[in-house]
Amino acid sequence: MERIIEHSDRINEQLQRYGVKFGIYKNGTFQERLFPFDPIPRVITAEEFDQLNRGLIQRVNALNLFLKDVYSEKAIIRDGIIPEDFVFAGSGYLPQCEGITPSKGIYSHISGIDLVQAKDGSWFILEDNLRIPSGASYPLIARGLCRRCSPATFHDNDIVDNRNYGELLKNLMNHVNTGGINVIFTPGRYNAAYFEHSYLAELTGAVLAECGDLFVEDNTVYYKGTGDRKEKVGAIYRRISDEYLDPTAFLAESLIGIPGVMDAYRAGNVALLNAPGNGVADDKGIYYFVPKMIEYYLHETPILHNAPTYLPFYEEDREYVLANLEKLVVKDVAEAGGYGVVFGRDLNAEELEAFRETIRREPRRFIAQEVIDFKDLPIMEAGQQVMRKADLRVFVLSGEETVVWASGLTRFSRNPNSFVVNSSQGGGFKDTWVLSR
Repeated sequence: MERIIEHSDRINEQLQRYGVKFGIYKNGTFQERLFPFDPIPRVITAEEFDQLNRGLIQRVNALNLFLKDVYSEKAIIRDGIIPEDFVFAGSGYLPQCEGITPSKGIYSHISGIDLVQAKDGSWFILEDNLRIPSGASYPLIARGLCRRCSPATFHDNDIVDNRNYGELLKNLMNHVNTGGINVIFTPGRYNAAYFEHSYLAELTGAVLAECGDLFVEDNTVYYKGTGDRKEKVGAIYRRISDEYLDPTAFLAESLIGIPGVMDAYRAGNVALLNAPGNGVADDKGIYYFVPKMIEYYLHETPILHNAPTYLPFYEEDREYVLANLEKLVVKDVAEAGGYGVVFGRDLNAEELEAFRETIRREPRRFIAQEVIDFKDLPIMEAGQQVMRKADLRVFVLSGEETVVWASGLTRFSRNPNSFVVNSSQGGGFKDTWVLSR
């Protein structure tokens, strides 16, 4: 590991050369920046990973069953497990997806589950990302550069090889493919994760396509080849938000979607990964109910736990939140990327009272959680080791079976006083080593 630390500047230079950057829109302008890599890995023991593996498979399977149910029979609502008005009031629920059964019945093909580890070693799930979770490419390419720097590190230690992600993704796409080529659909280079789109297309052998490369004819999606050649598309790993996906079904003003793709999808002529409408399940408010989903659909006790969470939608929870606001972290369910997160301890008396009034007025808009003092991990800063807060995004792929990739994206805060680790908030990332024994 010492050799990797010694060459960390060179590794970051290579990452920049390869375009491993993270882009964000801020104040109406697009800003592209290097996603800083830290050479000290997060290490997860085989025993720890076994628990994570079992718990994440259980959770994602339950979430897929919920998505199938909520767009068809709605049994979980009928049986009173989740309130009807709570589900349908969320922006993630899309009535355009009612009655659609995706290829092989899979809704969340690639799930990015965010966890933190408390100082006593317990793992807590913070968020379920089931729409277009990004980030798998960063530890993949960083591990490759580290291998070049120090092959002995990976030869001499019992580290699970993470280079199979491309194969897992390709197999998944092939599994749901309705007949035709595989496509990774990108909105273009100004997207925050464009590097990842092109990198994953290369790893999987899929075609990287933008909206001008794809068209729908007779409820079938085609890719425009050279000349007059066209190829049928059987699976689209789309890296574009639901609302921009099809201007004939969602936002009419979208210039980056594929007109008619929802008709082809509804007809069963193309697989869309992840399924449109998944936002109903990764709503931060719905997160509160996932343990109940596991019990309802699988008849099992949850293996992994949510952070202690309160839902102001319920009067009892709302009163607790209002009385204890200064001790809690409150999240706006419609926000992502570290935005809309408010720590009560950071507010003065006047701000606390104003926020209480907002919660009273819009209780469905927020969840509140106990602040978990999660683990600090060592990072290198100015040649010295310092400790910073870090989370972990694990990628779960659902195809012929549900598989947890034995790696992940560990993100850390570069601010010594911050619990917010998102790249959009200036954080960095490190490799995640899963030990084989």
